[in-house]
Amino acid sequence: MAERMMLIICAAVILILAYKLRRLSRDICEYHIWLEQCLNRLIDGKELSKSHIPKDTLKGRTENKLYHLSRIWQQKSDSAGMEQKQIKELISDISHQTKTPTANIKLYTEMLSTETDHEKIREFVKNIESQTEKLDFLMESMIKMSRLEAGIIEIRQKPENLFFTLQKALSAIVPKAEQKGITLSVNCPENISVSHDTKWTEEAVFNVLDNGVKYTPYGGRIRVAVKRQEIYTKISIKDTGKGIAKDRQAQIFTRFYREPEVHETEGIGVGLYLARKIITLQKGYMQVQSGPGEGSEFSIFLPNKT
Repeated sequence: MAERMMLIICAAVILILAYKLRRLSRDICEYHIWLEQCLNRLIDGKELSKSHIPKDTLKGRTENKLYHLSRIWQQKSDSAGMEQKQIKELISDISHQTKTPTANIKLYTEMLSTETDHEKIREFVKNIESQTEKLDFLMESMIKMSRLEAGIIEIRQKPENLFFTLQKALSAIVPKAEQKGITLSVNCPENISVSHDTKWTEEAVFNVLDNGVKYTPYGGRIRVAVKRQEIYTKISIKDTGKGIAKDRQAQIFTRFYREPEVHETEGIGVGLYLARKIITLQKGYMQVQSGPGEGSEFSIFLPNKT
């Protein structure tokens, strides 16, 4: 009787094991097919979508990891696509912007080769020098832009005296301001310390000041004021220039943008673009308040802590 009961128990155990093995085999087969389908979607560059599989199962855990992997790959793909687009746009901009000065240099050179009048020769040489300087400035700006956009330039932020940084930017703009009789004034504590990259912040501030000098009439004023706020330190640069219409204020920070009315004024339209790029890389931001005939106030906000 005991032997018979033992045989029945063994048979039952064998049947249960056989059933479980068959079910496990089927589950493994289904898992293999499902995993292969997921991997094929990843290989084809398709994004995985999350299902309602319980996360505490093997399939659920695998799906969760594959989903995150899919998102990472998609983000890298999007980033690569964006970089490729930016490179194409930059090449197109370089081609367009260098076309005019190079064409002018070629024209003046051709005219110079056939000219015999000494006064005209001097005039052509002067024009060639002017166009060469413009081309040199353009290429230097292009290099800065491409290095900033590609992340080649490393922004080194650390607590530094902001007054000294502003002093350097103002010293560089003084000659241009004096030529137009523009008065510069500064209101900044001499001991104010803000986390910033001194070299590139000086460049950004200079670009805004340079923009102000260009579009402020003779005898105008530019005021620089610094105010520490709770989260940011604000650098305000206010001029008495021609002002900017509200519907154009978003465009002035784009690459190579110049307002239709000011094409006779020197410049290529990269100063404000570079300034905002530099400040953004330091986790700051820029704002403008202006209106036609009201002058402009550019505000640079640098974070007090980084």
